[in-house]
Amino acid sequence: MNTGKLVFAQLTAHLPLTTFRRCVARYDGEHKVKRFSCLEQLLIMVFAQLTFRESLRDIEACLRAQPDKLYHMGIRSAVARNTLANANAVRDWRIYAEFAQRLIGMARKLYAHEPLGVEISETIYALDSTTIDLCLSLFPWAPFRSTKAAVKLHTLLDLRGNIPTFLHISDGKLHDVNILDQLIPEAGAFYIMDRGYLDFERLSRFDQSGAFFVTRAKRRLRFKRLKSCPTDRATGVCCDQIITLSVFYSKQGYPKPLRRIRFKDPDTGKRLVFLTNHLDLPALTICALYKMRWRVELFFKWIKQHLRIKTFFGTSENAVKTQIWIAVCTYVLVAIVRKRLKIEASMHEILQILSLSLFEKIPLDELLTLSVGSLKQSDFSNQLNLLD
Repeated sequence: MNTGKLVFAQLTAHLPLTTFRRCVARYDGEHKVKRFSCLEQLLIMVFAQLTFRESLRDIEACLRAQPDKLYHMGIRSAVARNTLANANAVRDWRIYAEFAQRLIGMARKLYAHEPLGVEISETIYALDSTTIDLCLSLFPWAPFRSTKAAVKLHTLLDLRGNIPTFLHISDGKLHDVNILDQLIPEAGAFYIMDRGYLDFERLSRFDQSGAFFVTRAKRRLRFKRLKSCPTDRATGVCCDQIITLSVFYSKQGYPKPLRRIRFKDPDTGKRLVFLTNHLDLPALTICALYKMRWRVELFFKWIKQHLRIKTFFGTSENAVKTQIWIAVCTYVLVAIVRKRLKIEASMHEILQILSLSLFEKIPLDELLTLSVGSLKQSDFSNQLNLLD
């Protein structure tokens, strides 16, 4: 007797499958494939992310232990680790990258009106990268140092909802500042980045596009002060200046005036110097915007802790990128479901519940609402939280 859908099936019902099939067709992902479709590969890898599987053998053993439920999960073929390994190694990772971008578009619409903590209606992005260490003998295509390999995950995070809008996976040697060449600046948006992205010629392109940036100045920045604005030192703002660059090549790259704000953190006593091309916002608002950059670092810590992107099921470049992009799909899918079902729980709590309930037949909204309602806040007081 049918008593309802599996929790896993209810979750994946939020995936736009027509869009996914278009992505598969665009990159010819099922050329000469008779069994084990790209959709089955996606579903199995999403299952592995949600249940924290650690190897292909682990995935195979868990799914083969539930043979009567695989069909209802959308998996029609027999689960074999060799088949999954081959699919990850051969099928174009761009299928899952493009599908992740479509999910990101859906999520951003749902979180478009999330409060930010600052009175700014424009979109605010935080840009940063994280390094994932690898073994050089197993991953020779990702050189980093003489004795180790690594991949870098460059991410542009939309702070309304903490949704990654741009991701680029490179080897460990690519310098962060080169990612600015791949971004298309959005007019009116704010881009928050650390001083590793300080390149005046590249930042000039953002200014010419009508975008705003907030970054930190390097210690040896040479400039000429044009104007000083009044400040209240009790707030921590030591100076607010309009400057121009005085070094020849820097001035050639960015000839327009910049705003320099020196801020002393009243809690830690640390002094920070910010640069921005927005000349009108209050100085404290600029400082508050840069403080929000920590969210992208929290995002990296969170996905490394709760998703499988530090250990990989394959060693080829295609397999690694496929796994990372499907992990992004999983993260964004859970964020979409959380918003659509109006669940107040954190992403961590939802993932913990789903990891133990995917084979159950309980309405998803009921499962998440009742399970989270019975938890005490102190149970997760030491966890990293996103999308609270």
